[in-house]
Order: sequence, then structure tokens, then C-alpha cells
Amino acid sequence: MSREALIVNRHTLANGLRIVHSPDTTTAMVGVNVLYDVGSRDERRSLTGMAHLFEHLMFGGSANIPDYDKELEYAGGKSNAWTSCDFTNFYLSIPAQNVETAFHLESDRMLSLAFSEHSLEVQRGVVVEEFKQQCLDRPYGKLMHSLRRAVYSPEYPYSWPTIGIEPGHIERVTMDDVRRWFYAHYAPNNAILSVTGNISLGRVVELAEKWFGDIPRRDIVPRVLPSPGFPSADVYVEARDRVPSTMLVVAVPMSAYGTEAYFAADAVTDLLSAGRASRFDAHVVHGRGRGLISSADASIIGSEHEGMLLIMSRLLKDGDADIAAAREILLDECRLLARPGEITEREWQRSLNNFESTFRFSNAGYMSRATNLAQAEYHGEDVNRTVADRRALSAEAVAYHAGRLFDETPSVTLAYRPE
Repeated sequence: MSREALIVNRHTLANGLRIVHSPDTTTAMVGVNVLYDVGSRDERRSLTGMAHLFEHLMFGGSANIPDYDKELEYAGGKSNAWTSCDFTNFYLSIPAQNVETAFHLESDRMLSLAFSEHSLEVQRGVVVEEFKQQCLDRPYGKLMHSLRRAVYSPEYPYSWPTIGIEPGHIERVTMDDVRRWFYAHYAPNNAILSVTGNISLGRVVELAEKWFGDIPRRDIVPRVLPSPGFPSADVYVEARDRVPSTMLVVAVPMSAYGTEAYFAADAVTDLLSAGRASRFDAHVVHGRGRGLISSADASIIGSEHEGMLLIMSRLLKDGDADIAAAREILLDECRLLARPGEITEREWQRSLNNFESTFRFSNAGYMSRATNLAQAEYHGEDVNRTVADRRALSAEAVAYHAGRLFDETPSVTLAYRPE
């Protein structure tokens, strides 16, 4: 696992397309990642799931290429994509000698989709079926719907999951909706092209100019968000579903990406639940919560705007008193982090080392590096500063923000219980 700085090159086309490149001559492959600055936060409550639907539509044929997957597979490549609240990310890998095919495919669907009624019908069906499988037919599948609804105000777009509020929204999407969404968000001046692997910067720029250079800039719809509407006092909600045991979730509102408070919250979750030496494992599951709490985890749903720090646990008992007791055990362990000197030097260094190893391993492969570089460019960050910036965060700062989170911020508790 090398600690050498990654070579990172940047270039911007006249139409606004930002390019980031990192070479890797140890592979015969090239990774291409295209990140569009559009996600479910750009939806309105009356028509949710559009960003995720579009992730699928982008594979349904473009202006000059009827079958994206077929052309890519002929060239020995493979691809995938994912959607978040904030952006939509497409990535592919391909043999270096066939890399021009990747530029051709990605540029053509950035230029224009085919806007085929057949493709829309097919992808609507795929997304609706995905909604049913993930949310309706899976245990705890509607948990995030219940949680987001309780944490955020109804009109705030983070108050629904990326997959949308209900399948009916996707079922009524029209071709006019598709055209509006595409031309409002999919454009070179709203995208980042990240290229890694066995390819030089000169070749990347040459191919980008050839295939993307003539795509016109577009007017991107301004993004205007209301207040997140976090609760002003603690909230307790229940949901009942066909689940095997109670899932207890405590959601604490947290700061937006890029702030010290955001990275401190991320560090807090590492201290609480990362690895067998974590506090939750040692002090809760095998300590005070033995016989009541079977598992406990902490994570953040980080985003470009205010997000959530989540504490999630599976309970062995379902009584009202059991749920209340489990909540206090979990929060008591969280509040300990705010005590002066509670985070030991050894514990803090272990957390930092874990962060560094995870980060460096994630950049070892050319494909994951392409994704990481695209997101770093999106945030205006230098990936070669990521570890140093995290190590510059002190245990004292983490303790301070833990106090803000668990002693001063109203939280939402969701008990997701068996029917």
C-alpha cells in the first residue's frame, strides 16, 4: 500500500467539461467515470425518483448509438452507475487499446438521448420492479422512507430516498418530463470526466476534444432548496412491518459536507463502530446491552447539505421499556465521547490508521480511483491531502463536536417493529 502521492492532472474544455486524469501503467485497462451534478435533491415532491430513473435511461440508447451496453461489450468493456441525493455517477472499464469507444459512448449520451418511448416504458418497469424488491418485499425496506420523513420537512428533497416516495411517481413519468430533466441537468458544464489507468494525459485530452468538444453548454436549472426543517425537540416515531425483530434507529442531524463538524461526525462513527475493538461492540453488544442489543452500528449519511448521523441497532426484545432502555444505552455510549480525555491517544491513532488504510486501498485500483478523483474534483479537493487533512483533526475537536451532536442537538428515534 503505497504512500506516494498520486499523479493527478486536470484539464477543462471550452464547453465547461472538467477532466481529471491519473495514470496507472501497471494495468492494461482504462477506467472512465462521468459524474453529473444532479441527484434526487433536484426533484420535486410530486415527481420523485427521476434522478434514479435517469440513471437507467442513460443506458437505453442515445442520439447515434441504439445499444450502449452492446457496443461497450463488443470492445471488451463493462459499466455500471449509481445515484445519490446529490449526483449521478456512471463508470466503466475497458481495455486501453479500445478506449476511444468509451469516449464515443459517453459523449453520445451526453449529447442527447434517443428519447425512445420504448426505452422509457422498459426502464419505468425496471425501476418500479426495483422499488418493489428493495422497499416493499424486503424486511426493513421502508425504513428509510419512515426515517427521512421524520427528520426533514416534507418539501425538503432529502425527505425521500433516492428511489422515490412511491412507484406511482415513476409510472406516470412522460417523455416531456424526460426531455426537460435531460436538458436541465445533463451537459458538459454540469459534469466531470475522470480517466485513470493505462492512458496518458495527452491521449485523454485528444479524445476528449474530439468526442466531447463540440457538445454545447446548456443552461442548468438553478438549485433552490428550502430549510431542512429539522425538529426543534426530540422526536419518537414507530413503524410496524413484516420484520423479524425490532430495528432501533437514532438519527442526529449533522452538518454539510466540507465542514469540520462533518468530518468530526465521520470520525465519531468510526470510534463507535469500526472494527471489533469499537466501543459499540465492546461496551454495548458485549457489555451493558448484552441480552438486549444484538448488533449496533453507526454511520453518516453525508451530503452536500445537512445530513444525518445514524445509530442503528437490532434488538432481542420488543417491549416499550426495552426500546427505551436500548436507546439510552446507545446514547450514553455516544455521549461518553464528549468527555475530556475520554478518547485515548491509542484509540484515536487506531481510528486514523483505519481511515488511512481504507482510503489508500480505495485508490489502489484504477477503477475506484476514477470514482474517487471525480468526487474530489466535484468537492474541489486534493486527494493527496485527504489523509493529512484527516490527521489534522484532533481528538479534542471530535470530542467537542460529539458534545454538540449528542448533548445539544434534538434527535429522531425510529422504532421499526414487527407487526
